[in-house]
Amino acid sequence: MGKQPNLYAFDDVSALAKTLRTYVVQCQNAGFERHGLFKVAVSGGSLPATLAQGLLEPSQGGSEDVVDFAKWEIFFADERAVPLDHADSNYKVLKDELLDKIPKGAGQPKVHPIDLKCLDDVQEMADQYQESLMQSFAAKDSVKLPIFDLLLLGCGPDGHTCSLFPNHELLRESDAWVAPIEDSPKPPPKRITLSLPVVTHGIKIAFVATGAGKKDILKQIFDTEEGRSLPCGLVNEGGADKVSWFTDNGAIEGVGFPRRGSL
Repeated sequence: MGKQPNLYAFDDVSALAKTLRTYVVQCQNAGFERHGLFKVAVSGGSLPATLAQGLLEPSQGGSEDVVDFAKWEIFFADERAVPLDHADSNYKVLKDELLDKIPKGAGQPKVHPIDLKCLDDVQEMADQYQESLMQSFAAKDSVKLPIFDLLLLGCGPDGHTCSLFPNHELLRESDAWVAPIEDSPKPPPKRITLSLPVVTHGIKIAFVATGAGKKDILKQIFDTEEGRSLPCGLVNEGGADKVSWFTDNGAIEGVGFPRRGSL
């Protein structure tokens, strides 16, 4: 058996958020060493609130524990074709939960929202978003895939992540960096998403999954053969030990896959 993802479990979300902060700052500092920036992709849902809970805490560990937002470049792992102030917008969730709460003087990250001129044409929106990735990561013909320092993802109750859904043809997309979807099984139907090869190409990939509502799907992903073909399972497979799962005890009740003790 090849290298496996790392599974961490915590008593509650606040303990999870604290360790998630440590992990994210480690990824940030490694990014700074590589190229002076931290390039991160973020999903929506409950993730930004958990992220904020950890990242907005004052530094505890000297220079190694400083969140330097001014050198962050944030992309969205997926986004819905809605205005930026719409309740379904992942940008709005991140803005409300994290960006608007960053203290003055802590620096502001460079954030890449969708192009609102493309709301009626998700193919054009995907193309434009891919263009912004190319400008950041070098032209598409000079690098096969962008390499994020970190992707922060969620896990849906059906095992979807980003806007990559079970059994959907987009799971086979191997050329595009950003792909449109017009028939999302979960509303709103029109979205864009990073493709699976871009996700698994990241230097580090983190899932955050909390609450007893996740225990059935996590048991499937980690303990069954069928679960390996779900989008989250495919990320585990492709990312191997680059993947870390941050869960609470409720989410992994009954999961047999071994937990790791510490980062």
